[in-house]
Formats: sequence, C-alpha cells, structure tokens
Amino acid sequence: MPAVEFMGKRFTIDSDGFIDTYDNWCEEWVQWVREDEGIEELTDEHRKVIKVLRQYYEKNGIAPMVRLLKKLTGFELDHIYHLFPSGPAKGACRMAGLSKPTGCV
Repeated sequence: MPAVEFMGKRFTIDSDGFIDTYDNWCEEWVQWVREDEGIEELTDEHRKVIKVLRQYYEKNGIAPMVRLLKKLTGFELDHIYHLFPSGPAKGACRMAGLSKPTGCV
C-alpha cells in the first residue's frame, strides 16, 4: 500500500487515498485530506459532517446513506458537495477516516 507523510505523521493509504484503518485517524490526517481535496479552510460545518460520519460509523460499522447523512447534519446534498467537492463518499468519508464506502453514502 502507498503511504503519505504529513506534519510528521506517516499514513498508509489505499489506491483511492483512504486511510488504512479507522484507528489511525487524527487531526493531521484531516489536514492532509483537506489539502488533497483543495479545501482552503475547515469550517464548523465540515467538522459537523466529520463528527456525524464518525459517530455513525462507530455505532454501525458503515457510513450512513446520503439521505440519513442529510437528516443527521441538517444539510442539503448540494451543500455537502459544496463542503466536500469530491462528495460525501470520496471527500467526507475519507476525511473522517472511514473505509471506502461500498455503496452510496
């Protein structure tokens, strides 16, 4: 598996850029994905999506479907795409340290 180094940390990633294991998630990972995604600044709304994804994943072992993500965050899908240009699966789940979703997020 490829690896990236950022802010003194080394992360093993898969071919799609997802972190190798949920337990290796940290603030440095969030900042690396932010830069990789071209997101200039993380807002409280970014953090809310990340928190919701992580809490749901910890409880259920999978990422929530997009309808549920919208409900849990109170954000419309177009706003989630505004926050995470590559979308809820690629950008948001990757930033939250989740595995690559197998279906829709």
